[in-house]
Amino acid sequence: MKKIEAIIRKSKFDEVKEALHTADIEWFSYADIRGVGTDREERIYRGIVYDTSFIERIQLSIVVRDINVEKTVDAISSAARTGEVGDGRIFIYPAEDAISIRTGKHGDTTLYTEKK
Repeated sequence: MKKIEAIIRKSKFDEVKEALHTADIEWFSYADIRGVGTDREERIYRGIVYDTSFIERIQLSIVVRDINVEKTVDAISSAARTGEVGDGRIFIYPAEDAISIRTGKHGDTTLYTEKK
């Protein structure tokens, strides 16, 4: 199993969510986050100065079976890409185990709904 964390633009969240559902990723969590980039610039809009050094993004957290890593990364990459600086990052970590709180089952079978 692998844990995939992706940091994406807020404006691309709906497209990434649809791409993950199309790739049969049944569940993931997300959170609004802020980061600090290397650009230090201020923008003026209607006479008000805005500091753009804080970048609002969404962080996705997904645990998948090893066979689903590539299609998950492909779904996120293709849906989140604009081709401009600031598209985001994807990180992949090993996940040692998964445990279903309800059933007590261990392993990667806890990551998907078994079809009967």
